[in-house]
Parts: sequence; structure tokens; C-alpha cells
Amino acid sequence: MKRALVTGATGMLGSYIVRGLLAEGYEVRALVRHPDAAAWLGRMNVRLMRGDLADGASIRRAASGCDVVFHAAAFIGPQSEWEPFRAGNVEGTRRVLDACAASGARLVHVSSTAVYGDTRLMHPTVDEETPLPALPERDAYGRSKQEAERVVMDAHARGHAWCTIVRPPTMYGERDRQFVPRVVVMLRRGLFPLMGGGRTTLSAVHASAVASGAILAARTDAAGGRAYNLTDDFPLTSADLVHFASVGLDRRIMAPRISMTVGRAFFGAISIGVRVIGRGELAAHAMGSYEWLTHDNPYVAHRARRELRWNPTVMPDVGVPEAFRWWKRARQAVAERGVGHA
Repeated sequence: MKRALVTGATGMLGSYIVRGLLAEGYEVRALVRHPDAAAWLGRMNVRLMRGDLADGASIRRAASGCDVVFHAAAFIGPQSEWEPFRAGNVEGTRRVLDACAASGARLVHVSSTAVYGDTRLMHPTVDEETPLPALPERDAYGRSKQEAERVVMDAHARGHAWCTIVRPPTMYGERDRQFVPRVVVMLRRGLFPLMGGGRTTLSAVHASAVASGAILAARTDAAGGRAYNLTDDFPLTSADLVHFASVGLDRRIMAPRISMTVGRAFFGAISIGVRVIGRGELAAHAMGSYEWLTHDNPYVAHRARRELRWNPTVMPDVGVPEAFRWWKRARQAVAERGVGHA
């Protein structure tokens, strides 16, 4: 039986990787900081290994005897300070690499389309041959993912460890604590304006598609030293997003169509508003949301489909409602626990 370690297993993508590995008969380990909080993984017959990315010894213990390590953990957030991202995403990746080298395990490193920066706004098609740009200092997350990729590729080139990289865009699915909660902030008001008629094809994929691509990369010898965009499972327009979210939330959402100009002014006002209340780090994210909602998905996954035989199966009309239903159930569970402790 093959053995795999997953970092970030309690997150959305990590949990889908765990499920995929278990379905294929792997013995699965999860690197977790708090085993009690990850008990649900234990009930899936996942072996919980206490540790974190700041503790190289704990990672080496967890990876010992493993055939492959899926590094899905990452430091994320709206702040722009470099040090937390460097420590979590660059140095943490170095420690995972060292653990792979010690155990002889393959490494599947989960990166992000954030490495392309604003390139996505300048080119209609972005693939793995698109040069990675120099990113502005304020983009600490994108810079850290670029640097982590360089560390990973250098390790593979030196023969330190067998490595491959997968790059997802925005993901959605069960256990989503990033994308769905941000969208719900607007949907809860029963209103979601559709800029440009809602025809924009969003750069978003279901987390199960990324998990399946990562597992395929792990078992594909030719994937060593390669990076793969896992970025276009099925088309999802902004109008589709609102409709499928309303199904998942079981509520009516008004979706008036507005011009791009009005939309830019709307998100610009949000950006100014968060600056006024002292949340300047969120201002760029407001305009980033505008760009995301108004530019068609430029990322293509031709290489993954050709070399990995990547063939996603979860359609948006199923996956999006499920993601919002999970959020709704999780929120209700938290509320009920709060009442119970009152």
C-alpha cells in the first residue's frame, strides 16, 4: 500500500486530496497542529501527525516512510507584510522539501495562479510558458508563491527531491473558508449586480478538480520538474455563480445588470470605504474582485489535460450549490453551538 502525507489536510483542497487518496487505496497521514480539531480526519482512517511548517523535525517524522507528500498548506491573508508570507510559504516549503529528501518521497507542491500577477489582465491566454513577471512589493502572497516555486524547481534540478507543481486559481467546494464567505457577504443582502451582463467566464475551479490533478501529477513520472495549471475545469459565468449560489442558499438573489463603468465606480467606492475605516490592506482586494468579475478566465490547462490526462468531473451546477450548502450548514452549526453554550 502506498503512503502519502498531506499538509493543509484540514483545509478545502487538502480535504479533497485526502478523499482522493483514500479512494485510491493510499494510507494517508495529515500534518496537523491541533489533532483534536482534526478528529474528523481521524474518523476517515487518516493518521494524524502533530506538527507544523515551522517545525522541520515534525515534518520529517510525518513524511518518514511516505511515497509522496502533497504540500497544500499555505499562509494566506490580505496583509502585505512580507515576513509572514516568507516564513510560511517559502521557508515552510524548504522544510517540506528537506523532509521529502530524507524520506525519498515525491513532492507535489500546490502553488497558485497568483504567480502570474497582473499578467492575466494583459494576455487572453496564460499557460505554463507565460513568463512570470516581477511582482510589486505589496503583493506579498504572489511573491512568496513565486519564490517557493523557485525553491521547488531548484531542488528538483539538483536532484534533492522529485518535485512537481500544480497551480490552481480561485477554488470552491466544501470546507471553503475563502471564496464562498466573501461572495456570501453580498448575496446575504439579496443583491448581486452583474457587470457587463454577467457573461464573464470566471477563473474558478472546483477543489476536487485540483485534487485529482495533483494526484495524477504525483504518479506521472514525466511530471517531475514541471508545473501544471489546473485552471479551467468547466466554464462558470458570473451569472451562473449567482444562480447556483441562490440554489445552494435556498434564497432569491436579485441580479440587476449594470455597466462596467458603474461596476468600477461601485468597487472603487468600496476600496475608498475600507481605507477610511483603517483597512487599507483590503483596498487592493476590492479592486481585485472587480477585475476578477470583469475579465474572462485567461488560464488554460492544456498541458495537464495532455500530460496528466486531467479530466475533471464535477460540474458547476452541482459543485457551486454544494459549496454554498456546506457554508450554510457550517454557519448554522456554529450558531447552534453558541446557543448551547449560552
